[in-house]
Amino acid sequence: MKNCKEMALVWGLSVRTINNLCKNGKIEGAKKIGREWQIPDGSEKPADGRVISGIYTKKERPKEKKSLPVGISDYIRAQSEYYYVDKTLLIREFLDRKPFVSLFTRPRRFGKTLNMDMLRVFFEKTEEDTSRYFSDKAIWKCGPEYREHQGKYPVIFLTFKDVKYDSWEATFTRIAELLQEEFGRHSELKNSDKLEEYEKAYYRKVLDAKANEVELSGSLQKLSKMLTKHYGKSPIIIIDEYDTPIQEGYSKEFYEEIIGFMRNFFSGAFKDNKYLSYGFLTGILRIAQESIFSGLNNLTVSTVMDDEYDSFFGFTETEVHQMLEYYDVTDKEEELKNWYDGYCFGNKEIYNPWSVINYLSKGCLPQAYWVNTGKNEILEDVLKVATDDITEKLYDLLQGKNVIARIDQNVVYRSLTEDPANIYSLLLVAGYLKAPGKQLQGDGTWLCEVAIPNREIAAVYKSEILSHLIQIGVMGRTTANKIAESLYSLDTKKLQDGIGEYLKKSISYYDSGTEGFYHGLVLGLVALLDNKYKIRSNRESGDGRYDISLIPKDTKYPGIIMELKSAKNLNAKALEALSSEALRQIEDRAYDTELKDTGVADTLKLGIAFSGKNVVIKTKM
Repeated sequence: MKNCKEMALVWGLSVRTINNLCKNGKIEGAKKIGREWQIPDGSEKPADGRVISGIYTKKERPKEKKSLPVGISDYIRAQSEYYYVDKTLLIREFLDRKPFVSLFTRPRRFGKTLNMDMLRVFFEKTEEDTSRYFSDKAIWKCGPEYREHQGKYPVIFLTFKDVKYDSWEATFTRIAELLQEEFGRHSELKNSDKLEEYEKAYYRKVLDAKANEVELSGSLQKLSKMLTKHYGKSPIIIIDEYDTPIQEGYSKEFYEEIIGFMRNFFSGAFKDNKYLSYGFLTGILRIAQESIFSGLNNLTVSTVMDDEYDSFFGFTETEVHQMLEYYDVTDKEEELKNWYDGYCFGNKEIYNPWSVINYLSKGCLPQAYWVNTGKNEILEDVLKVATDDITEKLYDLLQGKNVIARIDQNVVYRSLTEDPANIYSLLLVAGYLKAPGKQLQGDGTWLCEVAIPNREIAAVYKSEILSHLIQIGVMGRTTANKIAESLYSLDTKKLQDGIGEYLKKSISYYDSGTEGFYHGLVLGLVALLDNKYKIRSNRESGDGRYDISLIPKDTKYPGIIMELKSAKNLNAKALEALSSEALRQIEDRAYDTELKDTGVADTLKLGIAFSGKNVVIKTKM
């Protein structure tokens, strides 16, 4: 059975048309289950609007469209059972360049695992003739010099994409299980007459889950040596999402343990390993500063800033257009572009593949698909250390502006505490920013113009920043809505009550006390209004710099100017006086000049005074 959205993709009709056909009894066997119509598999698309005895005139059955590969990272299955975007020319690119070890850093859910499994299937020597999985692909047309590599190498393949645990003990246990599974995949070594007894004993020890941490740290080097001796050819080692457990280590406070293990693990595999043909790694970050790859001089790194391999992770505009044509939804091209395009990898414009696939599979319903696949830990970590200047720039980004930032591709997670400006580097490589303009500096960093890529990422910025700055989980949606509604209705008493309620519920006395703190708080609150107002902060207007200005996108709404003041240990009378002082400053310095220049007729002026958990707001139109 299929629902109306799924059948819409198959038949090339609108969801509304199929709903109406079901309501009118024009599709045989259609049943309403709950609130949705369910249509039997194999139902025929109506030839026209005429009906004979409740059954449509028969016509040739349309060819069934392939399903979309939501969450499929198995290459053989993806290319045979689903709509597959051919990325096999990645193989040609690699064989032309022949780097010893390649590291591809891209955001999560951009096809890294599927591409690595594609490389495994292409290169791996097996009893099955796997050339049939490539005979109709682009790589096969490139000539015999590429085809001769197919199925010729033993391959070691590990993916750490799901190694997400709260402790080093649990993380190590899972890594040990993955190694056990990979050793088990090479069962030909168990009785190989090419290996020494001590090598077979080590193999059995890993297989029996008896190897300790030190022994497993050298497992890739030992396995590659055994495979070289057995096959007479050194293996290819592929490590997918190598830095996922490292990110977990940073977030869950076992960073030193995971870095210590990985340093030895990767050194044995890639640095001092003479039993290696080629190596491939994928991840989000480069992590060179942690010396995981120290001394590996022939490591070739491909990042979102590099032109090499720029079209192989994510979908290009041409690939997306072809997909829309296949599913007969080219009318959705502009909407899809606004939501999921905008990434810049090298010189290529790239769409988020996870979101594109989910969008099409959900009947072209625009939603934040990618940002809902994880907890957005990187953005959470960024917000914990954001300075006032960084918070200001985040709001500029939310308003659709570009900001200038220095991008260091060697940034590591713990460098956030050392230099909060590394925020932008993390956000860029993790997929939360794009760099439409970039200039390489003498020290190897980039000076970039960065921006939010698309509507999907704008949604997560708003959600996460709001959640962080006003602690909406503590505050409750009711209080947040009260604050938003009070600004819409210009009800300043309700606004004062809402801010006061939040302050009393969720802010420690020691958190408050500085004007900068309250400035960030109010910016977080007014983020709820960014669909109707352009938010400005610390801008020159009239004879000074106002704190916060809300410029209406529609002039039927009034403009809003806020001046904030704070002092410690004020009584009620003194707090009232401070609020009045703030209001006078708006008028005396003509802070509403900018609003008047944009054509805003009416301006609500708010003098807001804070002291600890208390707030008073004075207003004037």
